[in-house]
Amino acid sequence: MAPQIILASQSPRRQALIERIGLGHEVLPVEVDETAGPGEGAERFVLRTALEKARRGYTAAGARAPALGADTAVVLDGEILGKPAGEAEAAAMLGRLSGRTHRVLTGAALVDDDREATRLSVSQVALREITPYERARYWASGEPVDKAGAYAIQGRGGVFVEHIEGSCTGVMGLPLYETTLLLDELGIPWREQW
Repeated sequence: MAPQIILASQSPRRQALIERIGLGHEVLPVEVDETAGPGEGAERFVLRTALEKARRGYTAAGARAPALGADTAVVLDGEILGKPAGEAEAAAMLGRLSGRTHRVLTGAALVDDDREATRLSVSQVALREITPYERARYWASGEPVDKAGAYAIQGRGGVFVEHIEGSCTGVMGLPLYETTLLLDELGIPWREQW
């Protein structure tokens, strides 16, 4: 059976989220530069990157199914906190986020033939104080290695989350509400898989 969509991502979290709604998909990881351009705001950055992933996924799949791309950014004091390069950077990020509220932006994009659509999820996440010991132990778990902002709400990092306002699935990397809006916009019958 042909997939309903191509998921242009290697993220196991995004795969699990797509599976939650029962959408038939094929995983096709793509590489894009995930660096914000000079003066590029976080909202524009995540939407542009998500769209680039979807476009590349669609092309790489030979245009046999619509392609979905997504990108997430953790933003504190107007600065995008990407994936940590190592333990020291992860500890510094968690130290900055500790006891504060930050924004998590996730852009989602769907591409099919000459149609392209994007949606943005914006969430506010408040973290409790994170001790230096906890930061070190958390790094040792391996979980923060490839996570924007050096934490994962769906894993052990969830213990640091005091409050969230917005989309939990958006913070995880694929906002399901916005994703289903994209599917509806492009006429992909995702409900029939329930």
